[in-house]
Amino acid sequence: MKRSHGPAFRAAQLDLAKCPTCHGRAVIKGVFHELACVQCNASGWLTAETGEALPLEVLVTQLSIRLQAAEHHIAELSCFKPAGAEAQYNKNNRRGAGGTNYTGD
Repeated sequence: MKRSHGPAFRAAQLDLAKCPTCHGRAVIKGVFHELACVQCNASGWLTAETGEALPLEVLVTQLSIRLQAAEHHIAELSCFKPAGAEAQYNKNNRRGAGGTNYTGD
């Protein structure tokens, strides 16, 4: 293990697993209402290696890292632009009745 002084320069992404008690829902079913899961500190996530609940400061950081990665992935997928026949099929060519799209189907 490397020795270092002070905090790390970058926050490392930890492996998280869904809580087996609440199945990642953060609440468990009580008799009359839902209760906060005490196994995972009502977050739905545990560390994958040890199965322990994360401290709230670390949990917020880890969830933020995961959210940013998911938003980046969604942004990559949403910038897909159709090409070729698909682009022509969806684009309005104004050849139909009243200047609408005519696809020839």
